Amino acid sequence: MIRVVLDTNIIVSAFWSEKGSAADILRMFAGKKILPCYNAQIMAEYKVVLSRPKLAFSRAKVGIFINSMRANGLPVSVRPSTIEFVDETDRKFYDVAKECNATLITGNTRHYPDEPLIVTPAQFLAEKN
Repeated sequence: MIRVVLDTNIIVSAFWSEKGSAADILRMFAGKKILPCYNAQIMAEYKVVLSRPKLAFSRAKVGIFINSMRANGLPVSVRPSTIEFVDETDRKFYDVAKECNATLITGNTRHYPDEPLIVTPAQFLAEKN
């Protein structure tokens, strides 16, 4: 299985629309074609963001996703990197990806270092299909 780290914006996009690259990536997760890596900070962000009232995602859908991540993802512990980030809240995704030798899939590549492991959903799908 291909190891990945899913930036929260990918999950939000997939929840908003069942069409598009982000939704295709979540279907890959459901089909056990990818192995999402995460740590406690990532899971906490998923829960907080996906539960925001303004997003209006059903509690059941959020719960199913969180439980599926815990049951089928790969939990890891990491030491924070020391490189500079545009948005410090993105560091956790980068650090987990580096630790797991995973591809980091994000809609905000400009927030991350310019490294081959960081890709958009469309890039990931183009490379893996």
